[in-house]
Amino acid sequence: DMEGRDGVSPWSWDVDALVGGLGESWKILECGMKAFPTEALTHTHISCALEVMVNNDLHYSDIQEVKVTAFAQAYDILFDPAKYRPESRETADHSLPYCLAVAIVDKKITTQSFSEEKLKDPAIYEVIDKIKGEPSLEFEKMFPAKQPSKVVVTTHDGQQYEAYLEYPKGHPNEPMTIEDIENKFNGLSADVLTPKRQGEIKTMIFDAEKFSARDFMAKLVL
Repeated sequence: DMEGRDGVSPWSWDVDALVGGLGESWKILECGMKAFPTEALTHTHISCALEVMVNNDLHYSDIQEVKVTAFAQAYDILFDPAKYRPESRETADHSLPYCLAVAIVDKKITTQSFSEEKLKDPAIYEVIDKIKGEPSLEFEKMFPAKQPSKVVVTTHDGQQYEAYLEYPKGHPNEPMTIEDIENKFNGLSADVLTPKRQGEIKTMIFDAEKFSARDFMAKLVL
């Protein structure tokens, strides 16, 4: 048995889990990609918030309240009162209220969302205190197989808009699109690569099967 923060868990080795389907099934097809540069448990909630804001063409000034339902472990970690006033990038990207506020204000989250300038953006703090969380025992039972989230946005005119997701964007069940991947790459590399070089690398990666391993690596590093 193993003892941890949440008690004692019985366990044993499962060799079949290591070698079952070897050469027949491919785990890489079950891998996810992080759509956002934030703590993993924030992702489904961010995906919900973006869905509400973008699909309903809302502006952050329209919002009266944002109610977020999360499974208990995520709630305990991400809604710590200190997370409402992050003073560093390291705290901000693990703060669900901050991440949701940025998503609501900018309708996107990038590495620039955690700059010193953005951490002082008054629009973020106009929204952040309107974000309320509640834990759900029902959602807790679904974790870790699923990471459910429900976000309900109430506007000043009394209208409510909501989104419910069980997987974050980037999960195998909610895969990122090619456009999503390109946008992430462009955002992460903009400070170190020219647009021309970005385009060359994207072409090589998306057409990787056309290159030998040697040619691919040679073109990638030049």
